[in-house]
Amino acid sequence: MKPGLNIGSVGELTWVVDPTMTITLGGLPQATVFSTPSMIMLMERAAREALRPFLDDTEETVGMDVKVEHLGPAILGSTVRGMARVTGIEARRVDFDVLAFAGQREIGRGQHRRAIVRLSRLVENLAKVANDGELPMNLEPNGGSLPRLETIDVAVSNRIATVTLNRPRSLNAINVQMTGDLEQVVAWLSGHPEWVRVVVLTGAGDAFSAGDDVKELEGMSLDTARRLSLRQANAYLAFERLPQPLIAAINGPAFGAGCVAAYSSDLRLASHAARFSMPEIKLGWPPGYGIAQLSALVGKARALELCLTGEVITATQALEWGLINELVPGVLLMKRARELAERMLALPAAALRETKRLIHADEGQLPKITHRADTEAYIRCFDLPDAKEGIAAFKEKRRPRFSGT
Repeated sequence: MKPGLNIGSVGELTWVVDPTMTITLGGLPQATVFSTPSMIMLMERAAREALRPFLDDTEETVGMDVKVEHLGPAILGSTVRGMARVTGIEARRVDFDVLAFAGQREIGRGQHRRAIVRLSRLVENLAKVANDGELPMNLEPNGGSLPRLETIDVAVSNRIATVTLNRPRSLNAINVQMTGDLEQVVAWLSGHPEWVRVVVLTGAGDAFSAGDDVKELEGMSLDTARRLSLRQANAYLAFERLPQPLIAAINGPAFGAGCVAAYSSDLRLASHAARFSMPEIKLGWPPGYGIAQLSALVGKARALELCLTGEVITATQALEWGLINELVPGVLLMKRARELAERMLALPAAALRETKRLIHADEGQLPKITHRADTEAYIRCFDLPDAKEGIAAFKEKRRPRFSGT
């Protein structure tokens, strides 16, 4: 820790209240106000700002305790300010008085304690949590060789990696094994940003991917289903963190998780044989992840149509909706994907990476974490009789008989 931190040192932070920071009281839009958890976060972040100038590159701060009174409201769109003043320093623990204001009006006050920790220790502790099953997994870049994969083929030519989902007899349905293989591929691509500059993702045979392997879900425990959903969401979210541009070459049906894999890619080319659907509702549950990303891509109305009906749309409709970038004759799909990849090879690698990072970062953090709520809603429905009926109907190739129908 650098010298200079004293009693009375101050940190401040100013936010504009947006919808993610609010709660709507009584269901009335005119009673949408800055929430208490958001106010506490503002105060904690102000305390973090007070300590930031005194940390070295190996340190970070974490909250230990907070006691806050919420004294008054702030409305959507208003400017709020958090202020933290150091009141005590004991070794690597720092105490603060914290305040929150809307304009000049005080809306909160309290006390807060933060600890200064080593980043290496923090990472170790998070790794332990991950091993205990609290986090989906850590997709740490793999700078070594790619492990042997059972369900995905990877071929690299001229710094372009072609990643092929390879369960053609099951229409490339994503089972537990393919989930693990996908995690391995993402980690390996992350660890080889120079050797692999662009990635093309496609499916073997006549399908891109039919989505989750529904037959495998039968009899799966809720805890296993939850962990699998979180792992899959984490893998698709990692697509946007890859240093390489990722082009999906969608050669056939892209349903459910296959549709998520497609629209999680940076660019999407589709053949006329491609079809798109989010059919989970027909099985008895909502999508377990990817809803926020879908809404951001095609808009709320189209996302609702896809997810509430479970109906299939054509590649032409997908182009009209903005779900894909380009429609290509099937015989030319991989050639066109390769041409696009080679055009990117001629562009500066660092600029491509930074541009990709900035555009994805501009969405903010909310779409990156909503998959947890998606998964919990999916698990609640997965445990209901309708889900069991949906799986049985799928296996027996008949119409499901849901309750109330």
